[in-house]
Amino acid sequence: MTIASIQMYANFAPLQQATEDLWFFVRDRLRADGLGDVPEALDQSVSYDEAWLSPGLVLSQTCGYPYVSKLRGRVRLVATPEYGYPGCEGPNMRSFVIVRDDSRYQDILDTRGARVAINQTESNSGYNLLRALIAPHATEGKYFSSVLQSGSHDASLSAVKTGDADLAAIDCVTFGNISRFDPQRLDGIKILTETPSGPGLPFITRLDASDEEVGLLRSALFAAIASPQLAEARNMLSLKNIHVLSDTDYERLKSLDDYATRLGYPVIA
Repeated sequence: MTIASIQMYANFAPLQQATEDLWFFVRDRLRADGLGDVPEALDQSVSYDEAWLSPGLVLSQTCGYPYVSKLRGRVRLVATPEYGYPGCEGPNMRSFVIVRDDSRYQDILDTRGARVAINQTESNSGYNLLRALIAPHATEGKYFSSVLQSGSHDASLSAVKTGDADLAAIDCVTFGNISRFDPQRLDGIKILTETPSGPGLPFITRLDASDEEVGLLRSALFAAIASPQLAEARNMLSLKNIHVLSDTDYERLKSLDDYATRLGYPVIA
């Protein structure tokens, strides 16, 4: 049984529909190009991370940090999307460190001893990039007074708004989507600073996919970028382009991990 699952940025109804429209286009292009057993629709029954290592995976999207930390050699890179929001530069993305408007913080050094919210320790945008930003300023592996693992960027944002945390790192695409589709969620929130950047969330397929199949997937995604038929969906997703990156490109994310460890800050604390 084959599966396609694209869930990383489908957290608002217009984004869900646009993501489905993108898949329908890719599906039809793959079938027209002769690829058999292509899923009819995106699978909503499995969690986003459960899909990554499915033996029948045709297409999914993962976070760059899990890719370099546990998926390399177990899946194949297909392509990396380029988004049109502030903070996105080609296939690279960064996160915005957010705090409350009424906080005393003026720069990142003011947050020493603050309470941080992270979505999860496997996140590039909410954890790995933030850790690299903080690492030069940590003392004996410590910087924050407490760390709240919220489970999602939305929950981290809520924690900052309600005062359960003082800051969090929200990736630029999530921040852009919230700004467009639920702007009141950002009332009382300001951007304190930005993290380093690195390659964004890649589309992947199963490890035993042939070079021909990977090529067809890439061709379908490139066609989706060029098609007038998908202009509305691309605008809704803020999807600007598709890039083919390599493991060497994604090594940037591992190097940020290694950098923090060398500075004595292997975990956010």
